[in-house]
Amino acid sequence: MLALPLFSAFLPPKTRKQKVLLAFLGLLVACAIALQQFAPPDLPLFHLSWQGWLTLAITLIAFLINAFSSLSAEVTFLGALAVLFLSGILDEKQTLAGFGNSGMVTVGVLYLVVTGLQQTGGLNWISQEVLGLPKGLNTAMIRLLLPVIGLSSVLNNTPVVAMFIPVVNDWCRKLQISPSKLMIPLSYGAIFGGICTLIGTSTNLVVNGLLIAQTDYPSLSLFSMTAISLPCVVLGVGFLLLAHPWLLPERKPALGDRDDTRQYTVEMVVEPKSPLSGKTIAQAGLRHLPGLFLVEIVREGEVIPAVRPQEKLRDEDQLIFVGAVESIVDLQKLRGLQPATDQVFKLNAPRTERQLIEAVVSNTCPLVGQTIREGQFRKRYNAVVLAVARNGERLEGKLGDVRLQPGDTLLLESPPAFLEQHRGSRDFYLFTSIPDSEPLRHDKAPIALVILLAMVLAAAVGWLTMLQAAIVAAIAMLITSCCSSDRAFQSIEWSVLLVIAAALGLSEALETTGAAQAIAASVLTFTGQDPWIALVVIYGLTTIMTEVITNNAAAALIFPIALSISQELEVNFMPFVMAIMIGASASFATPIGYQTNLMVYGPGGYRFIDFARIGIPLNLLFWAVTVTITPWIYPF
Repeated sequence: MLALPLFSAFLPPKTRKQKVLLAFLGLLVACAIALQQFAPPDLPLFHLSWQGWLTLAITLIAFLINAFSSLSAEVTFLGALAVLFLSGILDEKQTLAGFGNSGMVTVGVLYLVVTGLQQTGGLNWISQEVLGLPKGLNTAMIRLLLPVIGLSSVLNNTPVVAMFIPVVNDWCRKLQISPSKLMIPLSYGAIFGGICTLIGTSTNLVVNGLLIAQTDYPSLSLFSMTAISLPCVVLGVGFLLLAHPWLLPERKPALGDRDDTRQYTVEMVVEPKSPLSGKTIAQAGLRHLPGLFLVEIVREGEVIPAVRPQEKLRDEDQLIFVGAVESIVDLQKLRGLQPATDQVFKLNAPRTERQLIEAVVSNTCPLVGQTIREGQFRKRYNAVVLAVARNGERLEGKLGDVRLQPGDTLLLESPPAFLEQHRGSRDFYLFTSIPDSEPLRHDKAPIALVILLAMVLAAAVGWLTMLQAAIVAAIAMLITSCCSSDRAFQSIEWSVLLVIAAALGLSEALETTGAAQAIAASVLTFTGQDPWIALVVIYGLTTIMTEVITNNAAAALIFPIALSISQELEVNFMPFVMAIMIGASASFATPIGYQTNLMVYGPGGYRFIDFARIGIPLNLLFWAVTVTITPWIYPF
């Protein structure tokens, strides 16, 4: 029997995934045989209805498909939810309940808030001032984890992760590292912070509400769990710093580490009264944009070549850069810099509604042989040339004096209608829209940051629920023009929301069919009369269930079982309360176990197995630390 999992790994399928899948299935069969032979006949699991068994089977199949196939997570879990609905296990209301869940809706609304921060440059400020430009991945991880843990301890961790995802994406490109090296630590850091205080995560509040409603114990204080969770957090951070070279994958190539044959020449000017005036080149962050080189500065008609990092910028300085298009886009977003050409202010569309487009000049273009100025490019095409790339060469002179040649790649700033108007034109070979390239609304940045702080304060103090605060903040972002409505709704990660909604549906099925409670009661029959063993099992069961269903549902299901055990053993219930709180929130082993894991799943380019590789050891670490420390803080 025990040899079955090992034997299955040597069966005919050739791929490693197929062998792992067979080994896993073999292990399940071995566990089922052992359970049937050695478990007591009155085990609650044996009395589960066919609906419960079918729900367990569908949930397991969904996990296996997501882990070992190329199907997207939303397709897999929506398919599982559809089977539960069509089989009659879930009725229409239960099936659709997840799509109206406040947690899922909150995540969606927060995308709108984050878009406002992006379009005003507020996230750029966070990146520059809080994260900086560290040397080395360990330093970067520490610089990321500390503010995320701190914010998550006083604010629901969902908005913290939603706010930092685009920041970390841009940060990774500047540091030239893969986002997959920092996205999982971002989610885990938010979970670390959430378990430190009563208001750090909704799970803590759910358990505290159950404690008040179902027992005679008083309400927990803000820091009731801190003495237990803080050692977990310290060891968890240490584990990430030590284990990331082996356990964190590199799913996406580090942006900026590939050669780009399109080396643009672009001119920027320091605005009057710019916040960059008086800063050195290094302090302004102009030496740390990957794939970009500051060739020279033109100051009052004099050229300063071989610019030193210590050179201080002045108003009206003209800066000549050569670099890749991604870095040119970053350059356009820096507050205090603007394109040297005044043509951008003459286009007949608001600048905040424009986009950047790459276009390749054809040999039939009427402007070939003429300079950009002579050909009156703006009047002809209602677009402005910001930069020109020609076979990796550096183009001398002012941008308006560049004579166009066939094959030149132009970086254009244009209204949204440009692509449709000129897509069939023979003047250009190819058009490519640059994503997320609209000019930032820097004048709105203080407003966006005030809206964010107001949202955090309203949710933390309890004036509004997290959903209410997020809705008010999103409406404020739109009303104050911190972001456009089109851009805001395009930024929503619908795949993440669909997975969350479907996972909530599976959780509902496990609960309504009694499958979750049958599993819990069956496992707890083996705990005996030792309260410490009971505590170990309660934590283990909670952390396993929270990887399968939502953390709030897992806590709610385990709470009454733990309470009855503590009453039967006549011991203090508080150690079990702490175990449930930390076990339900410390979900690291699957992307669907916690909503912040789901949020970083796509941006990090992860696979299902990536979370298990680094998350299972972390789960075991938190398990060991919690059950060891808790009896010292809250004796039985």
